[in-house]
Amino acid sequence: MPSMWLNISSSPFLLTGFPGLEKAHHLISLPLLMAYISILLGNGTLLFLIKDDHNLHEPMYYFLGMLAATDLGVTLTTMPTVLSVLWLNHREIGHGACFSQAYFIHTLSIVESGVLLAMAYDRFIAIRNPLRYTTILTDTKVIKIGICVVMRAGLSIMPIIIRLHWFPYCRSHVLSHAFCLHQDVIKLACADITFNRLYPVVVVFAMVLLDFLIIFFSYVLILKTVMGIASTDERAKALNTCVSHICCILVFYVTVVGLTFIHRFGKNVPHVVHITMSYVYFLFPPFMNPVIYSIKTKQIQSGLLRLFSLPCSKT
Repeated sequence: MPSMWLNISSSPFLLTGFPGLEKAHHLISLPLLMAYISILLGNGTLLFLIKDDHNLHEPMYYFLGMLAATDLGVTLTTMPTVLSVLWLNHREIGHGACFSQAYFIHTLSIVESGVLLAMAYDRFIAIRNPLRYTTILTDTKVIKIGICVVMRAGLSIMPIIIRLHWFPYCRSHVLSHAFCLHQDVIKLACADITFNRLYPVVVVFAMVLLDFLIIFFSYVLILKTVMGIASTDERAKALNTCVSHICCILVFYVTVVGLTFIHRFGKNVPHVVHITMSYVYFLFPPFMNPVIYSIKTKQIQSGLLRLFSLPCSKT
């Protein structure tokens, strides 16, 4: 009996594409592939532009670079298994690889929330203390904020992922997505998973929800400051510097809320809807963030024009 349990527990997990639509997997993979390519190009271009263009060597764009790097990380973490399932029907994934993927997926989600909070702090300082902006948000300060954001996310997710290595898995090894998520894996464990059920809820409330509340409060103060500006043009200019960030906040948190509602209250919703919402969560914000900043930020637009202009156009 013990050897049988050992064999069952050590069997690889099986990833799942779109149940019932297996014959259409190649067709479904096309829009996903286009989205992945767009995300890689968009965020990669932003990172290159921020590194290469000295006009963008400011705290606001450093934080934007962190956001782009986070979005790239999420995409590169999920893309290999998704495409291997849809293209090759390669569903097996080892425990170590699965747990590592889950760790990076959940960590990067918390990182994204933290970066959006850091960007709100940047806009708060820029509008409330414009004369001290560069002295408050020095390069060193920006680096420290970035390190804190990553460490907070990485350390907070680590306890539940470490515990996954200890659990025996004696139930069906079939996961419900083409990538590993903590909430999927613990359903297959034959052990007391109380901690792994409650701890993520605490993390979400203590970090993601708290981040949102602090962002909301910071914008209340920003709006109060802007309303105190006498010139209408200056008010519009100050608010315009926040539009891109506000759009990214809405994209991220509306997607999070939508996914949460589907999982909590969509018991009678077809399973394919749950899976589709998961893809929307992982693809929509990384796809939209470069688009938003490219459309709404003149410095990014100018940088893109310089980046893609031909040499002969300068003569």
